[in-house]
Amino acid sequence: MSSSPLARIGRRLYDAPYLLLSLTALFWSSNIVLGRYVAGHIPPVTLACVRWSVATLIILPFAWRQLRADWRIILHNIPFLVVLGAAGIGCYNAMSYYGLQYTQALNGLLVQSISPLLIALWSLVLFRDRLSRGQTIGILISLLGVTVIISRGDLDVLLHLKPNAGDMWILAALVIYSFYAAILRIRPPLSALSFLAVIMGFGALLLIPAAIWEAQSGLTLTFNAETIAVLLYVSIFPALIAYLFFNRGVELVGANRAAPFFHLMPVFGSALAIVFLGEAFEWFHGLGYALVIAGIITATRAKGGARTDPAPEM
Repeated sequence: MSSSPLARIGRRLYDAPYLLLSLTALFWSSNIVLGRYVAGHIPPVTLACVRWSVATLIILPFAWRQLRADWRIILHNIPFLVVLGAAGIGCYNAMSYYGLQYTQALNGLLVQSISPLLIALWSLVLFRDRLSRGQTIGILISLLGVTVIISRGDLDVLLHLKPNAGDMWILAALVIYSFYAAILRIRPPLSALSFLAVIMGFGALLLIPAAIWEAQSGLTLTFNAETIAVLLYVSIFPALIAYLFFNRGVELVGANRAAPFFHLMPVFGSALAIVFLGEAFEWFHGLGYALVIAGIITATRAKGGARTDPAPEM
């Protein structure tokens, strides 16, 4: 019996890592823009907690059968899964949203650009992976493209772009998330849905005490149509779908090959500003886009870096 066209498209997408990683960058760039947009209106920890709680509730009905099949593996690997939930879900998102309370989306996108280097560093420390020359060149080319976009082609903009406390929070969050991205290779052998449901659930649970403390300090969530729309969007697209895509992308090509796709975030962020905020398309957009795409192509086509010993398995 032949499968439906929708199912065939889904299978092709699931086996297309670079498309999955590109869509991930699109969803995450919109998350940064929205995170900055709601700064001061939705408390950061509450935003992260509600986001992952809603995402967990959405995925549970779809993952329930796989969770039942994987429950022995889950019980055997609870400590490691809690670490993944804390690093990739809880800490990273709460710290990023907190940082966006005190910095601009422009700064947040620029700080995000160092993610490939942080992932490469964690891969070197944990697994002795080294970037190949081609991967390094590709990352540097795409980083140059990011710089052109962020600076708007004006070096003076970069010279006067001062880091602040918000940037430091986002940087610390990225160090933690890069650790998560690097150790995905040794994740327990769970199905994609059950793995995501478990780490999202742990991440949401770990955020609850901090969200309660935040509410008791006077930072409360006001429900209105705009707030509900934002919460639903960040729960479904940058959370549930993007993490499913990112985890699959890393599974297919590895963390170091997936990392350059973080440089697409400023590309998509500026494109969103052009489409939805009416900003004009300038020459530096075109040059930056071309450099980022050229860098990603160079990095993904390069041979993998050296590994001095095999990665551990679980």
